[in-house]
Amino acid sequence: MGKAKILEAMVDPTAWMIDNDISDFLRVQQTSVLYMCMLGYTFLHGSKVFAAAPKNASFSYKLVSMIFACTGGGILVPLFINKIPVPIANDAYPIAIMISFSIHYYFPVVWEVVTLVPWVKACIIVLYECVRAKVVLTFTIAASAAIAPSLFSFPLFGPIMCGTISGCGGAFLPMNKGLDPILKGLGYPMITACVGSTLVHLFMNTSMSEGVIGKKEKAHFHLVVMFITIGLVNGLGLKAKVKKD
Repeated sequence: MGKAKILEAMVDPTAWMIDNDISDFLRVQQTSVLYMCMLGYTFLHGSKVFAAAPKNASFSYKLVSMIFACTGGGILVPLFINKIPVPIANDAYPIAIMISFSIHYYFPVVWEVVTLVPWVKACIIVLYECVRAKVVLTFTIAASAAIAPSLFSFPLFGPIMCGTISGCGGAFLPMNKGLDPILKGLGYPMITACVGSTLVHLFMNTSMSEGVIGKKEKAHFHLVVMFITIGLVNGLGLKAKVKKD
């Protein structure tokens, strides 16, 4: 009697990270969730734009500033890797920007109410960071595929730069800002975008991901959890206060 051939299915002990509804939501797997997260993303960006804009700023100044803030990284990085900028390729972004802009411009009391209710602000921060994590992951991987290796077996710094810019590029637009956004140091979106894109890129292209099932999905999950955690700590003022002597 011949020996029976037993095919054992490969068991993934960490499948729980991505095989659940919460992970699907955080990784923005459904179109409806994407649209909702876009509104949260643009609404939070709008609060920053309107807070920074001069009191006598015109309608067009605020609108264009908000477009740059929301899609700056999605404009710059595609140009670097010869792709179509996000606001041109996806009509959902301009629509979300217009809706959020209208709320801030015509009903500014909405944001004032949001700041008074921490759990509502926390929900918006979660939506914001879900989109940002998706953008950073997408452009880091896209740049890695578009840039040819030079010194190493895979392009090292290019994808990391693209991923970083995609997560905070709006802070530098329009270009007349120069380096003013980092005059007093890097903001947390810049730091998290840089660290996140670095970790994702190295994980995806080195032996660290060898044998990992669903490595892209799991990298995405860890990235969005990191973004949300740091975003909530900064957005809700949960940082430890340093006593000054």
